[in-house]
Amino acid sequence: MIVRLQRASNTAGLLAYLYGPGERGDQGNLRLVEGDCHGAPIDLLTHADALPYLAHALDAPVEHLGTRAPERPVWVCSVRSDPQRPDLSDAQWAEVARRLAAVTVAPGGNPDACRWIALRNQPRQVHVVATLAREDGGIHNPYRDAFRLQKECHRIATEFGHLPAPPMPMPTTAAPALENSVPITVTIAAERSGSVVARGGDSLANSLLDHAGFAFANDWHGPRHRLPTSMDREEQAAIASHAARMLRAARYTVELDPVLDAASADPQRALSLSDQVLALTNRIRGAQSGAELADALAPLLHTEHGVLERVREALEAAGEQITDLDDEAYQLGDGFGFASEFITAAQGELVGADEELRRVAVPAHERAAARSAAVRDSRSAALATSPAADQVSAARNASPAAPAAAPTVGPARDSASRAR
Repeated sequence: MIVRLQRASNTAGLLAYLYGPGERGDQGNLRLVEGDCHGAPIDLLTHADALPYLAHALDAPVEHLGTRAPERPVWVCSVRSDPQRPDLSDAQWAEVARRLAAVTVAPGGNPDACRWIALRNQPRQVHVVATLAREDGGIHNPYRDAFRLQKECHRIATEFGHLPAPPMPMPTTAAPALENSVPITVTIAAERSGSVVARGGDSLANSLLDHAGFAFANDWHGPRHRLPTSMDREEQAAIASHAARMLRAARYTVELDPVLDAASADPQRALSLSDQVLALTNRIRGAQSGAELADALAPLLHTEHGVLERVREALEAAGEQITDLDDEAYQLGDGFGFASEFITAAQGELVGADEELRRVAVPAHERAAARSAAVRDSRSAALATSPAADQVSAARNASPAAPAAAPTVGPARDSASRAR
């Protein structure tokens, strides 16, 4: 199932469009399959000439808000099922609409929830129309509605057999070893002798290095992979760069000597788009603090020039181009449009993430230094308040070999800075 969430400013205009023939003349036989307007007789208002009354039933809570009413108070959720599967019945679509409303605008059993209706005017789809004003005078917050709808649609499609069920978990005794959560680092560096040496990794990394052209050696220098000194530097750089790309694709962290980076050495050999994103992913995995992670994610999350925004624009353009090339392929075009909408929703979820990431954590060495300082401070404070420490201090002051020193009382550790 594909779900698309939109907002509108005029309920009557939206209903008139849904009851009409549509832009392509493919809408017809519109019927109201479900709804909850808290007592309003919406089941009697199913004809086109009753649209003003149906719109008024939905808009009544909005009108009570007066100037507090949102600019676009109409919430529209359009759902389409898989065209390769049989269409659902009206009763099944009504159940789908109830479940989607329950996870968003109208939680089950809440008498103060928003008013909503579910309409059908084409095969394999339903439109859930609601107003954001609640019966208690509040306004529904649509934050995360798109994600709740997507999750519920995935669950519904699985229950109807439109998607394969998730695999059963393997028994604990047969479960494979979990992947190490810490990325394994492989270092590829040029040595003074003229050789290129790769160190680190596991059996898979060793296999990839062998495949790239490195030879394994294990002597007094330890286990490693190397390229012969007889090979010229350009060929070494080509092999090392190829090995680095394979290792990064296998989710290893690769530290490649800049002199061996063929792409950076030759401006005409620019990284492909996938390699650039892969390098960005590698940088994200290597972040040691929230600030480093924020810097690594900046090219991805930039609101105007980020990777996410460019992907969203590409999907949106693809949907428009498909519709321009073939009017009959509107479902395929809408699929790209829905994907673009999902990225827009994801961007909304990540607004302000940069500032929050910079507060996530400090580097490990700074945390260790802070702990060491705290231990020293606590020891100094203990000595300053101990009578035995006073006696030791007096004895040292009386001895010419011991320099006089007053015990230092360190500041109490501030736990407020750790509060989150």
